[in-house]
Amino acid sequence: MPALTHDALLDRAKALDLPDQHHIDGADEPGAGPSFAVVSPRDGSLLTRVADATAAEVDLAVAAARRAFDTGPWPRLAPADRGRVLLRVAELLEEQRERLALTVTLEMGKPISDAYAIELRAAITTFRFYGQLADKLTDESPHTAADALALVTREPTGVVGAVVPWNFPLTLASWKVAPALAAGCTVVLKPSELSPLSALLLGRIGTEAGLPPGVLNVVTGDGPAAGRAIGLHPDVDVLAFTGSTAVGRHFLRYAADSNLKRVWLELGGKSPNIILPDAPDLDRAAATAAWGIFFNQGEMCTAPSRLLVHSSIADRVTEAVVERARTLRVGDPLDPDTEMGALAGEHHLGRVLDHIGTGREQGARLRTGGDRILTGTGGTYLEPTVFDRVDPGMRLAREEIFGPVLTVLAFDDLDEAVRLANATEYGLAAGLWTADLSTAHRAARALKAGTVWVNCYEEGDLTVPFGGMKQSGNGRDKSAHALEKYTDLKTTWIQL
Repeated sequence: MPALTHDALLDRAKALDLPDQHHIDGADEPGAGPSFAVVSPRDGSLLTRVADATAAEVDLAVAAARRAFDTGPWPRLAPADRGRVLLRVAELLEEQRERLALTVTLEMGKPISDAYAIELRAAITTFRFYGQLADKLTDESPHTAADALALVTREPTGVVGAVVPWNFPLTLASWKVAPALAAGCTVVLKPSELSPLSALLLGRIGTEAGLPPGVLNVVTGDGPAAGRAIGLHPDVDVLAFTGSTAVGRHFLRYAADSNLKRVWLELGGKSPNIILPDAPDLDRAAATAAWGIFFNQGEMCTAPSRLLVHSSIADRVTEAVVERARTLRVGDPLDPDTEMGALAGEHHLGRVLDHIGTGREQGARLRTGGDRILTGTGGTYLEPTVFDRVDPGMRLAREEIFGPVLTVLAFDDLDEAVRLANATEYGLAAGLWTADLSTAHRAARALKAGTVWVNCYEEGDLTVPFGGMKQSGNGRDKSAHALEKYTDLKTTWIQL
């Protein structure tokens, strides 16, 4: 982040020209119906009012995407030419990085330093990766009998509906949009109603970069109306969703009730972080455990919300995490020194506080935090919170909280740790800390999770796939494997 003071960032935030219209068919489109308020969780202020999509407006966006796919140039461009447009999107994201970071911070409460250094870096890297990958894919010609020629070609699926959440509004939008565009698909993107502004800016940037009209459309609205309309739409061929498991079930039903569109889901998590006594560096393991649960206010599907610690080191590790929680700087996300910002809104804060209250009632020991703070700001701030003496059957240990709340469970051996780790309906991610290579491999194979980090957490790059097992979803974002969601394999058999 450029070296700007808190006051300078406040001034720049106030000067932002925030979008308030859909982006359809290459142009901003005012909503014909009602609008809804976009409120900043940092202080409860009204940022703007944004068009609330009606079914007719969703139809308009899908029709534009359908035309662009069926008769437009985008699916027919040489892959290298598509790649050049995506690389231009990455360039424009970089040029507008400060503006976009400020917008993300205002709409969802993420600290500005993280918005600039992490959120925007991820979005830029994603478009750059798929821009460079677009012309690197190859078709197949399997060896067959001498009197035949077999071709296997990878073709774009069509119109993609992408519905993304508020916690990483640009990152997760990019993870859907960039590979879909690289494959030659067209997209209708619906961001969360809590964080629609950065996605609208992304739509404008796509058009400025050279995407033909209708290739990337952005409609704003809530899930029960706009999201449902996209899910049920017969001209949407693929639905890519990141969000809660409950809403993911709705999209599967929408597909069944409409055209049996493919539905790719990245859903919730209750990720375990296992620390064994032979961890290479217990201090680093504890510091990473604290960072992982409090980063992004704990509003992360992969957050290591269950800390599983061997009983011989449980007190030492827990004390280190508690001390870090007590010293974490919580405050205005527009302050570059803030380490943890505001939760996404009043409703979400209330939900997290409800989990904390239930944890107290069920007998878990609250070691630190647990209360709302900075109430005079008008924002939705919560103390970093740590519980220990948590029973595996408690709600704290079973349900996704999606906030800065850590639950600590002790175990006596690796088999017990793996059983505790897998004792959840989710299977998105897991962490493991050990110096023993054999232990690392055996445990990683036994853990039911799409990603297992060993002696680290939240590490990786665009070359590796990301997604879940069990009720954490299906399909993969990131890497070349993401293109599998947006392409069909066609076999052509030629008799010679």
